[in-house]
This record gives sequence, C-alpha cells and structure tokens, in this order.
Amino acid sequence: MGLGSRHEVYQDGIEKVHAPWAELVGVCDSNPGRVERARRRSAQNGAPVPPGYAAEEFGRMLQERRPDIVIVTTVDAAHHEYLIGAMEAGCDVITEKPMTIDAEKCGWILEVRRRTGRRCRVAFNYRYSPPRSQVKDILMSGEIGEVLSVDFHWLLNTHHGADYFRRWHAQKKYSGGLFVHKATHHFDLVNWWLGAVPTSVMATAKREFYTPEMAHRRGLTGAHERCLTCPEQDRCGFYLDLAASPYLKALYLDCEGHDGYFRDGCVFRGEIDIEDTMNALITYDTGATLSYSLNAFNAWEGCTVAFNGTKGRLEHTIVESVYINGVEAVQGGVAPDGVKIRVIPLRGIGREIEPWSAAGDHGGGDRVMLEDIFLPAQAADKYLRAADERAGACSILVGIAANRSLETGARVRLTDLIPAVPRPDYAPMPARNGILPMPVRSI
Repeated sequence: MGLGSRHEVYQDGIEKVHAPWAELVGVCDSNPGRVERARRRSAQNGAPVPPGYAAEEFGRMLQERRPDIVIVTTVDAAHHEYLIGAMEAGCDVITEKPMTIDAEKCGWILEVRRRTGRRCRVAFNYRYSPPRSQVKDILMSGEIGEVLSVDFHWLLNTHHGADYFRRWHAQKKYSGGLFVHKATHHFDLVNWWLGAVPTSVMATAKREFYTPEMAHRRGLTGAHERCLTCPEQDRCGFYLDLAASPYLKALYLDCEGHDGYFRDGCVFRGEIDIEDTMNALITYDTGATLSYSLNAFNAWEGCTVAFNGTKGRLEHTIVESVYINGVEAVQGGVAPDGVKIRVIPLRGIGREIEPWSAAGDHGGGDRVMLEDIFLPAQAADKYLRAADERAGACSILVGIAANRSLETGARVRLTDLIPAVPRPDYAPMPARNGILPMPVRSI
C-alpha cells in the first residue's frame, strides 16, 4: 500500500531477488498514475503484473487477492489505517518507519495487533547497516561496561535535509515532524543499542533556516510556491528540476494531474510547520541518558555517537554521501573513509576498529533487511535486528513526547502518552545495583 519511491525497494526485492518464494499479488495507491507505473515496473522486472487498486479499494484488494502480508509505504499519517485494516482482515503487516505519528494511533495499532494475533513488523533498516550492527556487537561484548550516557548528533546536509521541506514531510499533520519521521530511526537505534526502554523526554526545537526570512537573506525576493514555477530558479541554490530527472518526472511530475501533489515545494514557504533544529534529553529505565540533536541544514551529512560506559567509551562516526530522495541511486551511501569506530578504555590507549561494510542502499542495510524478511529459513539473529510493533512504539513515542515537550515546555513521560509502554524483545528487565526496577507495564 503506497507506491512512492520507497515501495520500489520491496517491489524489486520481491520480484527479483526473492521471486522464488515471494510474489507481489496486488498494488494500491491513491494516485492512479503511480498504480500503473508500479504495474509497468513488474513487467520490466519480468514478473507477473499484479492488479492495481485505488486507495478506497483497499478492502476489496484484501478480499480478492488474499495476501499473506501487506506492506505499508504510504504517507506516515495514514500508516495506522492500512495496518489496522490488514490485521483485522487476517494479514500480517510490514510498515515503513515511523509506525504512526501520534500516541492515539499507536495505541490503536498495539491493541489490534494484540487482539488479532497477527504479526506487525517495522522496517528499521538502520539496524542492518553493518557498522551499526558492529556497534551493537561491541556493546554486547561488555568491553565498555554498563552504558551510563550517550551523545548522538545527526546532521542532514542542504541536499538531503532540504528535501524534507519540499515534500509532504514539511507539515506535521502528515509526518509528525522530523522528531517523528526522521528521528524514529535514531531513537530506535539507541533503544536497541542500549537494550533499554525510554521513559521520559525533554526537548527544544526551532525552525530558523527554511523560512521566508532566510529566502530574503539569501538574496531572493521571497518564498515561492514551488520550483517548477519559481521566477528565481537561476538564483536559488535549492532549485530542484523535476523534469531533468527521468525518475522524478515519471514518479511525480507526470502524476500531478491525478491528485495535485507536487514534489518540489519551495523550501522557504511559510506553510511549513516542522522544525529544522532539534535537541532532546531522553532518560531510560536502565538509568542511562541520551543527549540527542538533529540539524537539517548542515555542511555535511552523517552522525556522531559516543557511548560512555563504566569501563570505557565507544565512538562511532559516519560521513554519508550527498543524497536527494529519488535522484541518487544510493541513499546513505558512505563517503570514502567515512566510517570510524574507536574504543577507549577508562585508563589506557584507545584503538581504531576496522568497520564492517557492505554495498547497497542505506549502507547495505536494505539488502540484509530484505533477506531477513523474505528468505524462508533464517538462523537465529543474536542481535535481534527484526523489529516489531513494540520497538516501533518505543521509537515513535520518544519523538511524540518530544513534540509534546515543545508544546508544554515540560518534561514528558512516555506513560503520559500511553499507559502501557511495551517492552521490546531486545530489552530485558534492567537491574541497577542488583535491584530490579518497578516493571514497565506491557501489552
């Protein structure tokens, strides 16, 4: 369900690499142009061409095609609608992150999954990126001891970062803002790395770069509606020419007539209501704390993360390649020598560790994740990288709590949002000083 750029990872995975044991039996989208485009892609893949359905025909598609699994890659705000409908119809589900964008919808998904007994998987491909799995491996080894604090800083450059301000992501009613849409990746990584459940969030944020005022500061007459009709195309460094990219032209420009959605909104337009600079302090049930920041207009793309433990410190840096969604072949392609991992004991000399690596989208993570999803027989994964609705909830609730903190100016407990915070499989009940804390209620 949902046939934008992200669905193609799954379509090609099913129809090419995993065709011996998987089949795409139906496609569905609100835009008929993209439905037909997906069907043509099946023909190009040499696969049976599935029937296409409009969004309002989703229930009929389930009845007629009787799929085992429904994959949801729609606009974030609509995820719950199709996840719940599919599980109610007896299907297992896979959803792109974030699982949904607010606490009420999160509660609905958890309740329906519990009641129906269907499986719900959240596609956190970052876990499968080899160097991020390697960080998990080092933490599991106990080399730096018990983690007491984490510093995590994510930087989006003005190619990738600006792209969120062109599209539907630029309004919280569709994306939940970058604290939910983007940071859910990062919060899930830290939750999973620590093997812990977040308990509270205090946040600050601002929108200071992607504004009408910044357009003036950059020498433009002001913000405009979109790049295609912008009278200052030659003067704006953020101009995106959809027609110059055959891919973007076919997926978006040629499909505009069906629904009026355009992909190249001005990044400085006034209707944007998401932030471009964010900071949060998160506490965990183990006693660990996370200091987090996200900046969407930086000079380079990537992250720095450091774990401070009772026996030492683990540092990890990734510098990623320039990326615009749908233009570059590889999202999150790592720059040459862009991955560094270092372990420093409390008293001793630090050492550089050779990073694990792999080729493919998201630093090789997409390929490994698809194998984990679609291969019929899998060995047990000691890293527990497969994520279900519990992990999906824990990651989005951090971002949702951050948004609530922005509104109230106060620290927000996750139990203020949902009374029963689920405990994922990677998070055993923690013990500090030999004493178990009060249990987190789970569903």
